Amino acid sequence: MILHSGPPRGLSPLLLLLLLHTLLTLGGAFYLPGLAPVNFCKKTDTSSTCKSDVILYVNRLNTEESVIPYEYHHFDFCLGIEENSPVENLGQVVFGERIRPGPYKIQFLENQACAVACTKEYKGGDPISNRRMMVLKKGISLNYQHHWIVDNMPVTWCYPLENGKQYCGTGFPMGCLVRTDGEGCPINSIYNQPMHYYPFNHVDLEITYHSGQLEDWGIGFGNSGRIISVKVTPKSIKHTDLNSVNCLSAEPLAISETSLKTGEQLKIIYTYSVKFVKNDAIKWSSRWDYILESMPHTNIQWFSILNSLVIVLFLSGMVAMIMLRTLHKDIARYNQMDSGEDAQEEFGWKLVHGDVFRPPRKGMLLSVFLGSGIQVLVMSMITLAFACLGFLSPANRGALMTCSMVLFVSLGTPAGYVSARIYKSFGGLKWKSNVILTSIVCPGVVFSLFFVMNLVLWFENSSGAVPFSTLIALLALWFGVSVPLTFVGAYFGFRKRALEHPVRTNQIPRQIPDQSIYTQPIPGIVMGGVLPFGCIFIQLFFILSSLWSSQMYYMFGFLFLVFLILVITCSETTILLCYFHLCAEDYHWWWRSFLTSGFTAVYLFIYCCHYFITKLSIKDSASTFLYFGYTAIMVFLFFLLTGTIGFFACFWFIRKIYSVVKVD
Repeated sequence: MILHSGPPRGLSPLLLLLLLHTLLTLGGAFYLPGLAPVNFCKKTDTSSTCKSDVILYVNRLNTEESVIPYEYHHFDFCLGIEENSPVENLGQVVFGERIRPGPYKIQFLENQACAVACTKEYKGGDPISNRRMMVLKKGISLNYQHHWIVDNMPVTWCYPLENGKQYCGTGFPMGCLVRTDGEGCPINSIYNQPMHYYPFNHVDLEITYHSGQLEDWGIGFGNSGRIISVKVTPKSIKHTDLNSVNCLSAEPLAISETSLKTGEQLKIIYTYSVKFVKNDAIKWSSRWDYILESMPHTNIQWFSILNSLVIVLFLSGMVAMIMLRTLHKDIARYNQMDSGEDAQEEFGWKLVHGDVFRPPRKGMLLSVFLGSGIQVLVMSMITLAFACLGFLSPANRGALMTCSMVLFVSLGTPAGYVSARIYKSFGGLKWKSNVILTSIVCPGVVFSLFFVMNLVLWFENSSGAVPFSTLIALLALWFGVSVPLTFVGAYFGFRKRALEHPVRTNQIPRQIPDQSIYTQPIPGIVMGGVLPFGCIFIQLFFILSSLWSSQMYYMFGFLFLVFLILVITCSETTILLCYFHLCAEDYHWWWRSFLTSGFTAVYLFIYCCHYFITKLSIKDSASTFLYFGYTAIMVFLFFLLTGTIGFFACFWFIRKIYSVVKVD
């Protein structure tokens, strides 16, 4: 089992900081799935190069009907030795993963027909028993899902779909509830008593392995192997006698709504069976394929993304062609003018050359947003590049979030540098305030929202609640790494000379003529986010499904292409609208360029609301609050990302056109 690097328990925050920054960066960035396979062999084999114990790890349980995950022991299941738990990395802790050794004892190539894991007894009238049973029933009614791991592979539950194909999911239910109308438990037709709970107290585990018979790592025929897949079949079985359990019994364990009356006793015996199957046709390096290929959305995603890319590329080409032809004619016409009177008769962007670089209002806030936006932009590009190369695959749990957080913290220098350079170009003098706000405002907004969400998870006793020691480590990364790096970047930014604009700014501002409805600020900003959002909404559905519906996201190559198209589309849309406003003699482009592409985040929020209403079955207030809280964090970061792209594209465009035109 590959255990990922992470913060050891009980260490001081400073030492924790050093370990996070060193181990997570090295261990999380250079792991390639398939690089370190684990060889298993029979217990009778004395070779030291293989393992005989197949450890099954259990993870936290979640459901589509609630955002709140819970640890495995929350539902009173059989427990393993939790002291031997692998240490989660930073990304796993933030995502709420809590990996613990399971209670199932598995030896390689040793089949088990019907083994007992443990027994749980409940007594009516006992408050502790009543509470344990209530928690178990609530988990079954909300369809909470198990997530197990064997040899760094998810244990899958495979079942047929209506189209005749098979779907293999990475989770399986802890039980099912038959409602008053008889629906709610399609896994087996014998689970049919209305308002009865059927806990899945038995699992059939089928472990497929590659024997290595013709491989150089094989120890001997039939004695060694590498695990290819682990499939589970959950069942509800009524065991009457602990000494003579029958795992082939068809009688299910049904718990009524009014169970555990005073004096009544209930016993749940948890059992399991293990079967090993040899399959030398599937290589160890291809063992994830059956999970990814069985997902029903795979083919749809290919065609949808390709269709979206073609449309967006076509629109981007049209916009670029129009801009280049129109600008070429404008510049040629302006440069051929002989007198100022001719210039006054012209209607165009040259007339505002004396005001186009006039510093905007709230320039401090704009520079702070741009600094943090650069931080998010560079972090996103590097993270997606690593993901495309396979370093952040689903096999390396938590690596994506770990890489993102470490990169964000480490990119304080470019954030401080960009913010300082932009603020100095505005003629700002409060450099101390600029540095402090750049290092605190945007990360502070994200951390504050995250902390409020964490308080709710703490109150709900959820496994998603980040421990206090991890919060201290995050604060140490923020104030111990990110803030000093921001100060370093700002120091170099303020030391450089202010940006020299290609034209001088007049002392008296030019009056802006009345604008039509199409060139007014708000309609232009609202229209500016439509095209960028159009190139991401298909990918957005699958990203949200992976976040809230426990589906696996793995097509990072397409995501990287869509990200590049998003950058191009935000840039061209902002440049086009900025050009129209300048032609209408409206020179207030600083904030408008940021908000035009940044408005894509508003459409993102609207789509998240649509996804919440149409795709999720969340009803409780705590989960609703958590969903929209985490959505607010995502929307805010996306606002900084897209706004920064649009601003710098427009900034480059305006400096370019005013540098090639003759100004008297």
